[in-house]
Amino acid sequence: MNPILIPLIGGSVGVPIIACLFWWIKRESAGTTRMKEIASYIKEGAHAYLKREVVTISYVIIPFAIGLFFILGWEIAFGFFLGALFSIIAIITGMSGAVIANVRTTNAALTSPGRALILAFRGGSIMGFSVVSLILLGICSLYILFGVGPSNPEAVHTLVGFGLGASLSAMFAQIGGGIYTKAADIGADLVGKTEVGMVEDDPRNPAVIADLVGDNVGDCAGRGSDLFESSADNLVCIMIIGLTFLDNYGWNAVMFPLYIRGIGKIATIIGVFSVRKWGKRGPLTSLNIGLLSALFSNLILFYVLSLWLMKDIRIFYCLSVGILSLFVGTLIVQYYTGIDRSPVKKIAKGSQTGTPIGILTGFSFGLESAMFSMLLIGGVIILGYQIMDGGLLGIFGLAMATLGMTEMKGMMQSIDTYGPISDNAAGIAEMSGLSKEARKSLDTLDAAGNVTKAITKGYGLTKSVLSSIVILFAYIFVLIKYLGITMNDISDIALYLNLANPHIIVSLLIGASIPFLFSALLLRATSRAASKMVDEVRRQFKEISGLLRGDEKPDYSRCIDISTKNSLKEMIFPILVGLVAPVIIGFTLGVWPLAAFQIGLTIMGALLAVFMFNSGGAWDNSKKYIEDGHYGGKGSTAHKAAVVTDTVGDPMKDTVGPSLHILIKLSNIFSITLLPVFLLVN
Repeated sequence: MNPILIPLIGGSVGVPIIACLFWWIKRESAGTTRMKEIASYIKEGAHAYLKREVVTISYVIIPFAIGLFFILGWEIAFGFFLGALFSIIAIITGMSGAVIANVRTTNAALTSPGRALILAFRGGSIMGFSVVSLILLGICSLYILFGVGPSNPEAVHTLVGFGLGASLSAMFAQIGGGIYTKAADIGADLVGKTEVGMVEDDPRNPAVIADLVGDNVGDCAGRGSDLFESSADNLVCIMIIGLTFLDNYGWNAVMFPLYIRGIGKIATIIGVFSVRKWGKRGPLTSLNIGLLSALFSNLILFYVLSLWLMKDIRIFYCLSVGILSLFVGTLIVQYYTGIDRSPVKKIAKGSQTGTPIGILTGFSFGLESAMFSMLLIGGVIILGYQIMDGGLLGIFGLAMATLGMTEMKGMMQSIDTYGPISDNAAGIAEMSGLSKEARKSLDTLDAAGNVTKAITKGYGLTKSVLSSIVILFAYIFVLIKYLGITMNDISDIALYLNLANPHIIVSLLIGASIPFLFSALLLRATSRAASKMVDEVRRQFKEISGLLRGDEKPDYSRCIDISTKNSLKEMIFPILVGLVAPVIIGFTLGVWPLAAFQIGLTIMGALLAVFMFNSGGAWDNSKKYIEDGHYGGKGSTAHKAAVVTDTVGDPMKDTVGPSLHILIKLSNIFSITLLPVFLLVN
């Protein structure tokens, strides 16, 4: 049997599971006429946005693919197009599941909070299965089409086009979705909550539907595209690195990551269907049971495959280090953003004296958190390297540790998408005027969703940095092969990445500065889009006379249109930064300085992303902590200050932070794709 059939079958298994999940969710009742009406607004807004985003992406993807065809050949161009297409299909499929599950979750909460949990989670698992299935189907199809195999090992390099297409598509989805959701969120909060004094998801607020739509296009589509591209990049580059170790493990050095991904689908299935409402356990406990089920299932599969295929127990140890680091990272995120943890409580306490103290306190904890996250990543790198006894083989160990962490992506994506589904469900309940008991149950699910979203962001960041390091070494190994350099030990690379070389120093500095420019552009773009939303919400409150009394309906569609147009317009320039910078470095300073550029970009981008995530998450939960009755509760001075600090943190944690992930990987995978072109002019 052709060995590629194993991962190909593994990828195909997800398709009928996705179909069954759609069928199972659609069987459930969507509730009252009012609930269906609100859900239809969300669904129409989300699909209208995605339709316009896909059109916008196509204006870039198609010319880009044509350019790659003439410069690098049809394999890279076709792989690029397929990577972008499969990324778009994954997020459309996953988001479609989310917008049919939200209202059914709301209705289920009227009679059974436990069933509401299962509905929300299985709705989220549609995105999880879409991501893991389409990555395998795409790469395995290209493997067969391009004739990759032991007789044609160099054809593995042509698979980088798939990763590049996925990365560019993800950058559009994350930036556009992030700007959309935060423009709507800020408009709803600053006017509706701060100026008018409305509660969360008040149906009189014109921006409330756009805010609920934003949960889907930002947290569902954006995060799904992020995990899709990082996993695709990681898989392809580990296969490229495997070419260096054919003497150690044979062709299994290349195929092993595909086998892990293919058979690892079993662990995702076990994890997803382990999430139940058992007894008196809360939703977060049920979700953790699913995560642990997937983790232990993966460990068993890692052990079997490491001994059976690779005949090296060290591979199992490296894989285990990667997957277990997920839970250490979770503890770091929960400490800095958890509603009952010291940093959040101190931020809430500081808000008593006004907005500036709340902002400064959250800012300080965000900066502090970056160090511990980097220590975790550093620990994974060192352990993976040393388990394989260092040297060149140590790089393979690092790649295996990264592979181990990425095997949790199906479950992580499922619990992440559960978050916006439960958030939407709580909003639908509030706008439909459901009973206090039903709203309380959904608020509990939503609170668990806030934690899972924060955890997934931490997971995505750690995976992003480790994947970028794998891509960096893939770049170096390919470069050495093109140059005909014989490398006996990893220390030989130091001859070319010499810190005494001014070109290397300058490239490190430029790479480190790009994340700051990128973040600045995104924050300004979000501010411009949000200001237009604020103006529109104020206009409606002023001009629609019966709006505040509830006698007239707001113009929800106008707010949705404002968020859609401005998010798509504002995302172009930041994306160009990620594409143009490595091209300039590669053509002007050279291929080795470009490796230094990637190092600077990865390190600084990772630090900034952790700071953005954790400070924004802590500000968000400090507001919720006050709303729970602490320091005067809702309407107090502390609460008013916390609403402002949360508004500042929202674009940091939901727009800039996640986009920095993709910037890092897009720049790295674009560099390795264009490496043959850079070599022609150097």
